[in-house]
Amino acid sequence: MSEHEVSNRPASSIILLLSGPNLNLLGEREPDVYGTDTLEDHVAVATATAQQHGLVLEHQQSNLEGTLIDLIQQARGRCAGIIINPGAFSHYSWAIHDALAVFEGPVVELHLSNPNAREPWRHISVVSPVATGTIVGFGGHGYELAVQAVARQLSS
Repeated sequence: MSEHEVSNRPASSIILLLSGPNLNLLGEREPDVYGTDTLEDHVAVATATAQQHGLVLEHQQSNLEGTLIDLIQQARGRCAGIIINPGAFSHYSWAIHDALAVFEGPVVELHLSNPNAREPWRHISVVSPVATGTIVGFGGHGYELAVQAVARQLSS
């Protein structure tokens, strides 16, 4: 599906999946922690799950905090929900927190690993307080779970 076709869909059918810093290196970076699947593998699972629910998944990855904020702001009034794996920005980006706080639909924070079972600096998320819910520690299955969670929120 082309970008034009996605942008012409009603806002109620689009889920924005945002991938933060270093997620473009999935499959290569710390496979013992993040697994061997690539970001493209995870996006394919999320896309298929969205289609099963009659939704369209739009994915963007950036290593830049400002780009992610711009994408969140551009989703307002256009996308029904956001799934975000903010990577390390989870722990200190109040700017991402603030951008998500004004998004009108469901927001799911997603992490492949369980930050609470890792280094102490990963235990605090500044994104969680503005998320509808958080899915952590289920590896790639978390992408399917996150789409299902958004679909459920949209149907209720």
